[in-house]
Amino acid sequence: MSLKKLDDADYPAYTTGQAASLLDVQQAFLRSLDTAALLRPERSDGGHRRYSRRQLELAARIRVLFDDGHTLASAARIIGLEDELSAANSEIRALRDQLAGTAGPPAVTG
Repeated sequence: MSLKKLDDADYPAYTTGQAASLLDVQQAFLRSLDTAALLRPERSDGGHRRYSRRQLELAARIRVLFDDGHTLASAARIIGLEDELSAANSEIRALRDQLAGTAGPPAVTG
């Protein structure tokens, strides 16, 4: 295994036990996220779940929403809306940059 893979936030480096320990949750919590299709970990050759850092960040966000009293369905909806908002903000920034680049010097009137 190349150590560069560990720098990749999407590389599935963590077992369920390691992920649960890092997040201070039960392994059953992570399995429930997989069952609900909120978080789809990769599978090892032996069929065991493997989590990436990006997936751990998502699981941590879901845990916060649960702790705040949200249901699984509402947590999924909130995360979906946050993703949509982030994508929309990225598009707005790109369009602003594009407009700023195409705007010529101000017209001289006189």
